[in-house]
Amino acid sequence: MRKILFKIVVSLVIIAGIGLSGCQQLNANNPQTEGATAETTDNTIRIAKEMKLPRLEGKATVVMKVNGRSITIEVDGYNAPITAGNFVDLVQKGVYNGTVFHRVVKEPQPFVVQGGDPQSTNPNIPVSRLGTGSYIDPQTKQPRYIPLEIRPEYDETEEGATPPAIIYSRIIDEPPELKHEYGVIAMARSQMPDSASAQFYFTLAPLPFLDGKYAVFGRVVDGMDVVESIKQGDRIESAEVIAGIENLKR
Repeated sequence: MRKILFKIVVSLVIIAGIGLSGCQQLNANNPQTEGATAETTDNTIRIAKEMKLPRLEGKATVVMKVNGRSITIEVDGYNAPITAGNFVDLVQKGVYNGTVFHRVVKEPQPFVVQGGDPQSTNPNIPVSRLGTGSYIDPQTKQPRYIPLEIRPEYDETEEGATPPAIIYSRIIDEPPELKHEYGVIAMARSQMPDSASAQFYFTLAPLPFLDGKYAVFGRVVDGMDVVESIKQGDRIESAEVIAGIENLKR
């Protein structure tokens, strides 16, 4: 019973990570419409262009510094091109520099370290508002939201195997290719599937009950000890793309 209650509570912790106000609505003319899929890379490119979103065609490496120590993140644009592209683009723009880790959950069991709220760079923002901000495009003055992007699991060892379609804007019941294993990075969002913007979280334990509900887009390849040492209120001193920036397409 305790485990069931814990799963319910921690799910709400991430769901509460981004405010509900200002989220885009879905409609029949929007590529975010329920059940929209990308069957090919060309279709992913089309969706990214229609929504004016960056994409990552390949992998990239990001180094994030917290408390003077480095966290190295491999960002997977093969299996989450729009989600990965959004993150790398924001890193490149310096959006994460100075932002706060506003939610750290380690008890009663290790769960997540969550941050990336752009408004948290402002020391005058009340602590109660942290976790409600999105990235505001300086040109349009509007929040940038990305679709929930999840590719179903596939067997990469099968000769000539073609990855299945990437599913946009819809929670899936089948196992995803990128799972909530220990040490991955994923996008936080509100209850609306397409409300992810800038906030992300690192997993401190395997969290399979979140698979198919939130978009994983990479993993920590070095520095998980740094992630585990993060305390609520710690800031990202800097975030830098050190490899793969040529794979970012705007």
